[in-house]
Amino acid sequence: MKRLKIILLSSLFLIAAGQLIAQNLPDAIDFTLENLNGEEVTLSDYFGQGPILISFWATWCKPCKQELPKLNELYKKYSDKGFQVFALSVDAEKSVAKVKPYVEAHGFEFPVLLDTDGETARDYYAQVVPYSVLINKDGKIVWSHMGYKRGDEIELEKLIKKLLKKKK
Repeated sequence: MKRLKIILLSSLFLIAAGQLIAQNLPDAIDFTLENLNGEEVTLSDYFGQGPILISFWATWCKPCKQELPKLNELYKKYSDKGFQVFALSVDAEKSVAKVKPYVEAHGFEFPVLLDTDGETARDYYAQVVPYSVLINKDGKIVWSHMGYKRGDEIELEKLIKKLLKKKK
């Protein structure tokens, strides 16, 4: 019985701590980067419209190549509800020429931005790719994830749905 009380109290503490942490979410760091057509895109222009996923990736990254089609499916499914995806290529100057042909060949519909100097990746502590950050409509980071394994998109979709419900 004593053990059950300890477990219950611990659970209540964790729930309360989680709610406290949720109220103090970190702000997303604003950036302006060029898309594949040379046009500037500023993250904060999309705040208030719905959840935003930032995905750091590179053409040489095998897990990225597995993840991007899944992100495209999520984008197509929820973009009309306000969900936005920005795929930030961290390809360096040597390999950046491969980005546009790769994106076009795979038919990705979400905006792809170029972070060739890696400054935005450093701002978000994206030390490896793929690395994803989910931002709520208020510009707060609510989730981040390093790497990709099959099925990660299921957890991500649940979070997107939850954020879209809060949007209303």
